[in-house]
Amino acid sequence: MLSRRIFRTGRLTARPQILNEASALTSGVHPLQLAGKRDGFVYIPAAYRSTYPAALALMLHGAGGQADHGLSILRNYADEHNFILLAPPSRGVTWDIIEDNAFGNDVIFIDQALAFVFRQFSIDTKKIAVGGFSDGASYAGSIGLSNGDLFTHVLAFSPGFFFTAQKQGKPRVFISHGIHDHILPIDPCSRRIVRQLEKDQHVVKYMEFDGEHIIPLQISETAISWFLE
Repeated sequence: MLSRRIFRTGRLTARPQILNEASALTSGVHPLQLAGKRDGFVYIPAAYRSTYPAALALMLHGAGGQADHGLSILRNYADEHNFILLAPPSRGVTWDIIEDNAFGNDVIFIDQALAFVFRQFSIDTKKIAVGGFSDGASYAGSIGLSNGDLFTHVLAFSPGFFFTAQKQGKPRVFISHGIHDHILPIDPCSRRIVRQLEKDQHVVKYMEFDGEHIIPLQISETAISWFLE
């Protein structure tokens, strides 16, 4: 068993692998069966075939949310574009770096969830995204920048901050934010994040929109096109 200490910097150990046999799971939503009350879900698109590696998006819910909230962010696009969705829930009310000011149980659970998917499905290593909304976006950016040797893309919808204890690689980053957001105001949040990312020479696609703390349809559509282009 891996020591908990290796996860304290937000680093993940799970990696895609060559499959020995195809998964028995059919298309649709399946529980991960990794936990009891707060388990995660994986969504398999109808067109998935083990002989053709699929893109993967790990999607994270906002504060007080459930795994299915993360799943719902991009679920309407999964069948059309043939990508797998993975949605774990936070172990507490929100993600550990926000609730406990440190990486911990959420990194461990996400690592277990990714390992489950990598054992079961053929994944395109050039199309692995981590994304989320609100607190989930903050956490997605944090572990995305911490694991740029795994994640190729970050999809952050209305994040509050990105935090890293140890950066690795330079994933491409998509950020969107409403200019009238009163929950996570745009100026100290996304605008500040984008300035720092550009200073660090990340490739960033940034979209502001006339709205509040939401994900408009045109924003999610653009994010998917950008991720899968």
